[in-house]
Amino acid sequence: MEFLRKNTAILLLCIVVITLSYSLGFNAGEKQVSTVVTGLQNRTEGEPSGINFAPFWKAWNLINEKYVPASTTAERIGDQEKIWGAIQGLASSLEDPYTVFFPPAETKMFESDIRGNFEGVGMEVLAQEGAITVIAPLKDSPASRSGIMAGDRIIKINDKETSAMSTEDAVQLIRGPRGTNVNLTLFRKEVKEPFDINITREIINIPTINTKSLSEGIFIIELYSFSANSPNLFRGALREFILSGNDKLIVDLRGNPGGYLEAAIDMASWFLPGSKVVVREDFGENQEEKIYRSRGYDVFNDDFKFVILIDKGSASAAEILAGALREYGKAILVGEITFGKGSVQELIDITPETSIKITVARWLTPDGVSISEKGIEPDYKIERTTSDREIGRDPQLQKAIEILTN
Repeated sequence: MEFLRKNTAILLLCIVVITLSYSLGFNAGEKQVSTVVTGLQNRTEGEPSGINFAPFWKAWNLINEKYVPASTTAERIGDQEKIWGAIQGLASSLEDPYTVFFPPAETKMFESDIRGNFEGVGMEVLAQEGAITVIAPLKDSPASRSGIMAGDRIIKINDKETSAMSTEDAVQLIRGPRGTNVNLTLFRKEVKEPFDINITREIINIPTINTKSLSEGIFIIELYSFSANSPNLFRGALREFILSGNDKLIVDLRGNPGGYLEAAIDMASWFLPGSKVVVREDFGENQEEKIYRSRGYDVFNDDFKFVILIDKGSASAAEILAGALREYGKAILVGEITFGKGSVQELIDITPETSIKITVARWLTPDGVSISEKGIEPDYKIERTTSDREIGRDPQLQKAIEILTN
């Protein structure tokens, strides 16, 4: 096929192996609570100099001496829970919705997310500007089937206001055993008044990829997430595209909330020469940036016709892939401005049962544009309205087809 380079065999034969590792913190012993308290009260090797902890300990002692629950049936809060709460307060003081401390229950919940299956409604959410914002509903999830859309703002969960709610608190309320219901009150820009949606929870298995052929030589790869096995699945989808005899490609990243950086780099490598910058990791003024480069599979020539669909539900790794391929002139972007999730998080163990997810850097496109600032702008800005969805119309896809066949 004329749009392929000579090294197409790489695409057909190689197997991509992705290795994922998390940085690990310290492990506490059996007496972790007393150890933590003692370590805080007495100056330790890791204690920052010039910080006065006296107000903290004064508050700690006052609470222990004077606090009486308003209700006689209220559950007693132990020292361990107070320490978790203090660390949560420390993380929340940064006012960064992505920097979060996970107590034991939340740590287990986060680990189930990483494994890719859980019980709930199937959508990515974020505490933002006094409400819980839907980043994207997952493909074929209860949330998607009920009509929830990227950008919807959840103002109530089962009649509980979300204005002061954290992302983790919202997720705990929305998630639950399969077969049970959750009622969400939503605000949508296109709708004058808030409205309710009642959703039945299910076991959620995060989808990854789907392929289909259209007329006029167009092949579509719908990518729903950047999971650990996405690179192999994407390689298989490209192989299917090549063998199909089609010569025009659409990669649909709409509603894709992102995932693993390594997956985005590997996918970009099929379209970029070796050593080309895919994304820059900016650690701030005091550290040198880290550059991630293409692995140079680069199987398509300059005549290859390629469109990427994006919308406000495209985030994180989806923005990295779209931004890099557009800046090198490899793909035309069609749709809406992306979500703008351009920060880097690292998961670190605090104790064997707890962890903290902390923002450590920012993503920049190859040209140095911050993804967090404004998101990724499409070359052709095409909106898909609620009425479009209701009647099955897709003006974004139609524009992509028009570009490829013009």
